[in-house]
Amino acid sequence: MAQLKTWKVGVLGLQHVLAMYAGAVIVPLIVGPAIGMNAQQLAYLISIDLFTCGIATLLQVIGGRHFGIRLPVILGCTFTAVAPMIAIGKLEGITAIYGAIIASGLVVMVLSQFVGKILKFFPPVVTGSVVLIIGVSLIPVAMNNAAGGLGSKGFGSLENLALASFTFLLIILINRFSRGYVRAISVLLSLIAGTVLASFMGIVDVTPVKDASWFHMVQPFYFGMPEFHVSAILTMSIVAIVSMIESTGVFLALGDICDRKLESRDIKKGLRAEGFAIVIGGIFNSFPYTSFSQNVGLVALTKVRTRNVVIAAGGFLILLGLLPKIAALTTIIPTAVLGGAMVPMFGMVIASGVKMLSQADFSSNENLLIVACSVGIGLGTAVVPMVFSELPDGVRLLVENGIVIGSLTAILLNLVFNFKSMNIHEQERMKQLKADGDAI
Repeated sequence: MAQLKTWKVGVLGLQHVLAMYAGAVIVPLIVGPAIGMNAQQLAYLISIDLFTCGIATLLQVIGGRHFGIRLPVILGCTFTAVAPMIAIGKLEGITAIYGAIIASGLVVMVLSQFVGKILKFFPPVVTGSVVLIIGVSLIPVAMNNAAGGLGSKGFGSLENLALASFTFLLIILINRFSRGYVRAISVLLSLIAGTVLASFMGIVDVTPVKDASWFHMVQPFYFGMPEFHVSAILTMSIVAIVSMIESTGVFLALGDICDRKLESRDIKKGLRAEGFAIVIGGIFNSFPYTSFSQNVGLVALTKVRTRNVVIAAGGFLILLGLLPKIAALTTIIPTAVLGGAMVPMFGMVIASGVKMLSQADFSSNENLLIVACSVGIGLGTAVVPMVFSELPDGVRLLVENGIVIGSLTAILLNLVFNFKSMNIHEQERMKQLKADGDAI
């Protein structure tokens, strides 16, 4: 490939940022208000999120002797962590979220050494069940926001429902009638359009943008020193392992796109860097990070495979993270507009779980039973958490989280029913991960 001029590298890098921007900022926009953050704290959370996205991306792309896949991959917040982080924040506080993120990053770094042995414990019937539970548990958050936010004065008003419906329908229309890059940023375009419409309706408050400074320095442990709770760590570790499996598929696909044959040590270095990125997210009070598949699709679409473009994107993300006014722009998006975008986004998490489950062998009654029990227990606990209220506190912390108990049920039942066949199917599993990545 001919050497790209510096300005072209910059433009292509900015395109990567735009492609992942909505996915990056939507996580703090959901998690922040859900755990009681005010506008100033939320603006900082978005800034630090963008900053650490850039750091995590450069760590993965530039790499070193022991870290980094050294492929053009962008790292962003893993969406599957949204529901667990909200649950941890409400139950044990914001500092417990960051303690769990740091611990889960260390878990990923350790497990990356044994990636071949770990993956066999997470076949599609397990990962699909976990992602399905996470996705379904997010839907009430989306619907409450679409109505204006739980407890808000105008909850369920025609005004809020109209804004949510407009945003929702615009995402559908863009995906129906557009292609390529425009489709890739359909959520971002819809959020902007919904906010513009809301401003004409007189319900957009730009005060947070006016009050925000032009520049600030990020600082570790901004929201307090991390606290470490067993239940929270277990929850985030399960999410991190699911992300490990998804990232392995992304690495294999990107290796094909870039005509590079990946070996086991490359996967280990990539996952080790991802674990380190998660630790960095916890230290800077941000989020757990994973490889963004939408940016892999952009690499395939543009045919530009040079790492310099993604290095430029990482630089842009760091710069955006140092500019609070830019971050504050995203905080003025009305709750109902966010809710309208969340419905299809959270629905895609459910669809991803269903897609994973479609790879499982459902001619086996055992696999049907694994899904039935894990999803049933996980969702049942999420809907009726008081079912365990009489248990001792130490036990209750582990079982009253629907994602944890549902995930553990899936893992244990898979060991009970499928232990003998796990080694036989591991090679097929790696082939399927590669095929999933090729489909991105």
